[in-house]
Amino acid sequence: MNGPTSTPSIWRTVQFWRFVGQAIAVVCVIALLSFLWINLTRNLQRLGLGLGFGFLRSQAGFTIGESLIPYQSSDTYGQALLVGLVNSLSVIITGIGLATVIGLIAGIVRLSNNWLVRHLALVYVEVLRNTPLLLQLFFWYFAVFLSLPKPDNPVQWLGFSFSNGGIALPGGWRLTPEFSALLLGLAIYTGTFIAEIVRGGIQSVPKGQWEAARSLGLRPNLTMRLVILPQALRAIIPPLGNQYLNLAKNSSLAIAVGFPDLYAVASTTFNQTGRAVEVMILISVAYLTISLTISLLLNLYNRRVQLVER
Repeated sequence: MNGPTSTPSIWRTVQFWRFVGQAIAVVCVIALLSFLWINLTRNLQRLGLGLGFGFLRSQAGFTIGESLIPYQSSDTYGQALLVGLVNSLSVIITGIGLATVIGLIAGIVRLSNNWLVRHLALVYVEVLRNTPLLLQLFFWYFAVFLSLPKPDNPVQWLGFSFSNGGIALPGGWRLTPEFSALLLGLAIYTGTFIAEIVRGGIQSVPKGQWEAARSLGLRPNLTMRLVILPQALRAIIPPLGNQYLNLAKNSSLAIAVGFPDLYAVASTTFNQTGRAVEVMILISVAYLTISLTISLLLNLYNRRVQLVER
């Protein structure tokens, strides 16, 4: 007759040592952050500088070339940074929408039966995604927009007017050349990566779905829109979020073409106030919040897609 089975000691279980390892890691991270914070405050005190955000209430004294909200040079640094944040959000939101459309079209075209169209999309993807984004922004700004005719003799195309003063949209809207160059550069560059994600997602759908749609007499465009793409979303959404995050972070290159985004305004604020640490904290928190918001929205949408497909 076998004796009673002995229960292993808690410190001999894998779960216990995993918990211990995680606890040690957390303690080490807290200790490192505490050391860095103490060292920072000590060095600031040594230089006669205190850590604080009171400078945000001081008069900025500089102009901003483009603003979606009211701003004057007599406003505070806080208002100036808010202008930069709104400008960044306008580029990010518009860029995400345009990049999604471009990537979706290019990804579908990459699977076209037309040899010429398929290879043109291939050239677009391979050339632009292997070229530095900064170089592409310079191309759009200096080689394209600044080389266009003056606003009194613009180039007309599809109801849009293109000149070295920017893009005039139907309805009286006008996009500055700085915003236009940044928007097109970000959207077209990010669109190359989205195109490959879309292509991979479409190819992940079983071929039987195509055959079933054809047997029902659906046209190719309806097959793609009603049958293939809804199923491909499960594979498309997760990596798509990474590209949206990259676009949001790459928008900080706006300073290269003179667009007053958050980073550009923050750089001017730092140069005038000398508050490097505080400004860097504000920039980091802003971009972190934007990234977490994008991730949250995409995760919610991804759950909805998963539930719909079930």
